[in-house]
Amino acid sequence: MQYDNFDEQDCLRRIDQGDEVAARELLHHFYQFVLKLVRAHLPRRISEEDLVQMIFIKVFHKLDQYAGRMPLEHWISRIAVNTCLNALKAEKIRPEWRLGDFTEQIAAGIEKLAATEIDTASNDDVTTAKKLVAALIAQLSPEDRRAKMKRMLGQREVLAVP
Repeated sequence: MQYDNFDEQDCLRRIDQGDEVAARELLHHFYQFVLKLVRAHLPRRISEEDLVQMIFIKVFHKLDQYAGRMPLEHWISRIAVNTCLNALKAEKIRPEWRLGDFTEQIAAGIEKLAATEIDTASNDDVTTAKKLVAALIAQLSPEDRRAKMKRMLGQREVLAVP
């Protein structure tokens, strides 16, 4: 840890009294520890800095629940790991696609369409867009594919989606 003479109990007491300097000391003391945990459990779509910030917000928000029955480091690590695992679960439920997740052909089509103005789109661009939409929809789970098709068809019932 960064501070060799860090007094956990004194720091917690001062934080409880509203001492912002003590809060910064706690953050600096445990920052590298939390960052190491985040890097071991990092979801793809969340930056490590954002996740570390979320964890420390939870730590400070729940600090009054810390009973001292375990080392503060263990208590913080539980919050950190649970926050990372929850972020990973959320990512699995609604994955974020990145250009590198697609074939070169699909990625090239996305980049080409992104650079095309709607009023200057050619018939080839429209055909490419239709192929891209079909390819993207095919990568969805059956439940998501059904919901997306329903929305695209104006809330009409979709009986079967391959």
